[in-house]
Amino acid sequence: MAQALDALEASLPIESTAQNGITDPSKSSVTVTKPIPYTFDLGNLLVNDSNPLPPNPSDSQLSATARDCAQALINQLLTTCPVTSSSDGVHLTLPPPTTPLPREKPLPAVKEKTKWEKFAEKKGIKDKKKEGKMVFDEETQEWVPKWGYKGRNKDGEQDWIVEVDEKKEKKREGKGDEGGIGGEGRRERKEKVRRNERKQRANERVGRKKEVGAVGM
Repeated sequence: MAQALDALEASLPIESTAQNGITDPSKSSVTVTKPIPYTFDLGNLLVNDSNPLPPNPSDSQLSATARDCAQALINQLLTTCPVTSSSDGVHLTLPPPTTPLPREKPLPAVKEKTKWEKFAEKKGIKDKKKEGKMVFDEETQEWVPKWGYKGRNKDGEQDWIVEVDEKKEKKREGKGDEGGIGGEGRRERKEKVRRNERKQRANERVGRKKEVGAVGM
């Protein structure tokens, strides 16, 4: 590593400093001194030069200023960044960038809140913490799924004796429902699923109408 750095420094002429803010290109040096010190953002390989240029600078003056900035950046990297040497060569470890850079793409458009999100915000309803798909059954002392095959949402559907709710029974008889009482839970579950599906389709239709209206504008 030391040999590589010595070779790098030996390849550059030394012993000249900048005068009046600009270095003479014929006497380029690894030592660069400016009236106003440089500031660096090594994470972005950036050097900021606040020294003013002369009025109507020539191409040689601009080249000399650019050369001084590059040399100062190299000096700062070699003196402040960790240097490691391997079979692939000499490597510098850069610090984290400090200058924020602009985004490549614009910020994504804010999505319009769904009907449920608006309702939940109005009522102060917060999202529940997501839990697993399994729950512990105290009766069987086993873990069972919440929904689906042998799910807890089907509790009571296979019971051989069921408590009758008089109000629900009267409604069922008034509608002429001939189904058994034992299947009442299953019918309610199926009806709840159908209601949710109808609401979902209605929300999708409202969303499509809003999208078409926005495109038309």
